[in-house]
Amino acid sequence: MKKFYYFSKSKLKFVEVENFYKKFLFLVTFVSVVISFFIFGTYLVVNEYINPDSEIRKLKKDNALLRSRLETMTEKYVELDKRVKELKDLSYSLRLTANLDVDSSQFGTGGAAFTPLTTNNPVTISNFVKNIDNLIDKVENDVVSERKNYNEIVRKLKENEVLFASMPAIKPCEGTIADDFGLRLHPILKVRRMHNGVDIITDVGTKVYAPGDGIVTFAGRRGSYGLTLEIDHGFGYKTVYAHLKQTKVRKGQKVKRGDLIALSGNSGLSTGPHLHYEVRHNDIPLNPLNFIYEDVDLFEFVKK
Repeated sequence: MKKFYYFSKSKLKFVEVENFYKKFLFLVTFVSVVISFFIFGTYLVVNEYINPDSEIRKLKKDNALLRSRLETMTEKYVELDKRVKELKDLSYSLRLTANLDVDSSQFGTGGAAFTPLTTNNPVTISNFVKNIDNLIDKVENDVVSERKNYNEIVRKLKENEVLFASMPAIKPCEGTIADDFGLRLHPILKVRRMHNGVDIITDVGTKVYAPGDGIVTFAGRRGSYGLTLEIDHGFGYKTVYAHLKQTKVRKGQKVKRGDLIALSGNSGLSTGPHLHYEVRHNDIPLNPLNFIYEDVDLFEFVKK
């Protein structure tokens, strides 16, 4: 490796420079760092002198971007709030359809309207963001409430589906309805007494069909009613068929609307062939005419 010397006046001779390369490298590095700092410092001074508002412009640009994002988020919230209101209106209608209790104060109310940002004031922007947070919380609560409403409506509709299939809804046999429901002069006893059903005048042996789904709870003789059949339809509803000739079902048997359950007759205390038909709810007699729908054809439900 090449060696370097210098002349020493004190020693009057050439002396070898020790670790020359290390010292030279250190010197070059030190000078480079000093020059870099000098250049960078000069750039900052010159840039600040030439562009004194560059940092302010950058902040304004960032602020404009944030405002744009806030306005976009606002538009999305307004659209979301509109959809939630539509869901609440639909939920209101569905609850009415499903015969559920309705609190009108919980429906048809949308979120508060947003006031567009027109200033860069930090307090105004902070309040705007806080308003968004509050209204987003409101939407989240509304969504949770509507999910609960939906589950309740689904449950009630399923329950109603069973109820509608079970409720008496058709005329149980062919014939003419003669004696109406209510107080009347008994045709045999000649005293005024309550007639708890209607009498359908028809020939002996006319087929009698179940007016709704249910379970047979009685099939046999019952005093002046003669041969009698009783079906429990659930939900408090029962139907009674009296003065029969023959029953086609037994106690405990499940029946569907339109199933053949009996043949009409003239048994018991009767003045002639007919079917005495009753509808009861929680053991209270109801007018069967209210459960016979003229637009429903009996034979639509008769099992072939």
